[in-house]
Amino acid sequence: MRSVEQFEVTGGARLRGEATVAGAKNSVLKVMAAALLGSGTTRLTNVPDIGDVPIMSEVLRGLGAQVSGHAPDIEITVPEEIGHETDYDHVRRIRGSVCVLGPLLARAGRAKVALPGGDAIGSRQLDLHVTGLERLGAVFDNAHGYLVAEAADLRGAQIWLDFPSVGATENIMMAAVLAKGTTTIDNAAREPEIVDLCEMLVGMGASIGGIGTSTLEIDGVDSLTPSEHEVVPDRIVAGTWAFAAAMTRGDIRVRGASHSTLEIVLDKLTQTGAEVTAYDDGFAVRCEDRPRAVDVVTLPYPGFPTDLQPMAIALNAIADGVAFVTENIFEGRFMFIDELARLAADVRTDGHHAIVRGRERLSGAPVRATDIRAGAALVLAGVVADGVTTVADAFHVDRGYQSFVETLQALGAQIRRVPDDVLL
Repeated sequence: MRSVEQFEVTGGARLRGEATVAGAKNSVLKVMAAALLGSGTTRLTNVPDIGDVPIMSEVLRGLGAQVSGHAPDIEITVPEEIGHETDYDHVRRIRGSVCVLGPLLARAGRAKVALPGGDAIGSRQLDLHVTGLERLGAVFDNAHGYLVAEAADLRGAQIWLDFPSVGATENIMMAAVLAKGTTTIDNAAREPEIVDLCEMLVGMGASIGGIGTSTLEIDGVDSLTPSEHEVVPDRIVAGTWAFAAAMTRGDIRVRGASHSTLEIVLDKLTQTGAEVTAYDDGFAVRCEDRPRAVDVVTLPYPGFPTDLQPMAIALNAIADGVAFVTENIFEGRFMFIDELARLAADVRTDGHHAIVRGRERLSGAPVRATDIRAGAALVLAGVVADGVTTVADAFHVDRGYQSFVETLQALGAQIRRVPDDVLL
């Protein structure tokens, strides 16, 4: 039995100041898994202090690795022979843990990975992972909640992804780097987190061409060696603070993130009436007036990221005008709209489209986070709502945001953690 926490937010603040971005959640778990590809000690820097990192550390320990240190620096020591079966209780808690599948097939020739859990944002089927790895020679079975695979002899292949899946690209790539021959992945994901993983693998001795493009060419090598790698900054956290500035008519300088990875996001904020200034070490967003409504369509990178869609809906809920938001990546992203409606937001959905009619003010109420980004968006909505908003299941946000409450407090928000009445 343990008490769970919720965020208590008192609305009315205009957020001003600086926010520093740590390493990316969507990258750190993958580069931690990549450490399995080389025996010895890998050192990771700029590791975010978020809830998913300790869970992933336990997944790796269950495979025989030693994980030491604490954010922002950790070391992962991998033995010559690694295990092949992941712990069910840990893997089911975070979807990103399925990224050990490729490294296990490459190093151990077999894998037994629990079907992953995590955010309630859609089905996220593993079909593309399985199909791609089968092209490399893996054989799969699904039994008792586990994905079981064997690959006695991985060989390079030509692989076309029906959709540029980030997870599938990562798993196939991490298996291909130790396969015999050349693997080509067409329609590969292009996200900055993919580039980050590629750069780590190259640092370990992998041969990868086409980094940052939709076609990756991987020449398999006999072995990889440990390396030191700095995790790429979290563009989604940076984008969250950018939306916070526009929503609250504030002025926030975001440090430690590249504005070039958020070009379409910052352009959308400019359309709302915000002023965006780029710097070498980040950017600033300033908005003096009520933002204007802006249409958003989520797409694979370099399109508008699905992880920032909840923030776009929250902004449009208090914007001047009507906006159309289309979700093309995860059908479950709209689950949080029912919670946003408790704050008096006027949002209607039709399939994967949402129509958002902006209101002058929202009204504070008890709501519940359904996933990491939805939780953050609900907190921002609470900052601009009248009265007090409580956001239950704060642990979701802690999985993806380092020092979330402390950052908001430093920016001027009235927010604190309080115990929830629910016991788990």
